[in-house]
Amino acid sequence: MIRHLAPVIYGPTVLFALGEGAVIPLLPIFAAHLGADVPTAALVASALVVGQLCGNIPAGWAVARIGERITMAIGGAVALLGVAGLALAPNLLVLTISVFVIGLSAAAFGLARHSFMTTRVPLVFRARALSLLGGTFRLGMFVGPFVAALLIGIFGDEHATVWFFAVCLIAAVLLVLLGPDPELQVAVPRTSPAPRSDAHLAEDSGEPVTGAIPTPERAGVFRTMWRYRGVLARLGVAAASLSAVRSARQVVLPLWGVSIGLDAQTIALVVGVSGAIDFALFYASGQVMDRFGRLWAALPAMILMGVGFLALSFTHDLPQAAMWYALFAAVLGVGNGLSSGILLTLGADVAPQDDPAPFLGSWRTLTDAGGAIAPLLFSGLSAAFSLSVATGAIGVVGLLGAAAFVKWVPRFVPRAAGGDAG
Repeated sequence: MIRHLAPVIYGPTVLFALGEGAVIPLLPIFAAHLGADVPTAALVASALVVGQLCGNIPAGWAVARIGERITMAIGGAVALLGVAGLALAPNLLVLTISVFVIGLSAAAFGLARHSFMTTRVPLVFRARALSLLGGTFRLGMFVGPFVAALLIGIFGDEHATVWFFAVCLIAAVLLVLLGPDPELQVAVPRTSPAPRSDAHLAEDSGEPVTGAIPTPERAGVFRTMWRYRGVLARLGVAAASLSAVRSARQVVLPLWGVSIGLDAQTIALVVGVSGAIDFALFYASGQVMDRFGRLWAALPAMILMGVGFLALSFTHDLPQAAMWYALFAAVLGVGNGLSSGILLTLGADVAPQDDPAPFLGSWRTLTDAGGAIAPLLFSGLSAAFSLSVATGAIGVVGLLGAAAFVKWVPRFVPRAAGGDAG
């Protein structure tokens, strides 16, 4: 049934990510047109991440009360307001608010589908389904910039990408509202009572879990955060370290290329190849997690990215710096590709299966915070010391995250029948 409804389940996410992927690279340009300098343009672009952070918990509240479908439709409509602001912004303040609103909507889209897959997909192939969901985001972000380049070439105006985003949003909302409702057509699978992870969560929080997990009306978002503070403070922090390393990769690679004297075309080629490797491996992560366990995807991914950043930090002044740059960019692409869907899957594994949305809102806020903090950490260390020191520090974060996954995944993640999820 899920395979039959795949276009309705994954289609809106692909459309949203495709439009977003076309616009995101041009946000600094839009800001520059309104008089922003480089630091201000970076601040405008960062409003997207801030919007996602702020939107996760409200999105969890909305999904718990009005359902995934209506939440996605409202999120799409709100995103259209943000897109209109991008197109018509008379000043930097309006532009920043518009980017922030799009971030809020992205949180609603992402959490709604995450919650749906958590409750409807059986544990035995959950990782493959969620890796495919993660792959839809990657597809949009990978293809979107090429679409943007094509549109600019045809129309000669960067705002053509904004109108393309608007068309994608309208199509996504229509698909959500007019297509078959997956929430009604895909039944929630029966699960055995009291999964292994629930016992551990109850132990950590000091509250024994008996019978069904309380509904959001009884527990609420913030009660849910408190109840599951143990897993959020441990496995959640490990997941945040993965998000941090991923986010840092998007900052480190372009800056490293500039620092060693490469031209923009070469940097774009290296980053593009790294992104292509990343996208090509997204489904392999799900296969590994379902067949061998979550740890066997998370651990190699974190080790590869941690070692990749550390090794790159020693190559800045070498004679073949460009060659090493291309090599370790590919290594980082492999590591990031192998981690596709891990954060989604781990969140689904430890969330209350009856009403996951409030927990997932907290989980996604924590992981997004890791992604938001990493560029700030990198910038601070680069300013205080050097680019190499900052890059090496990101590598250390990756290796510490790998150790945290080894420690906490076997404790919190349930076992699939006939296999080990840890």
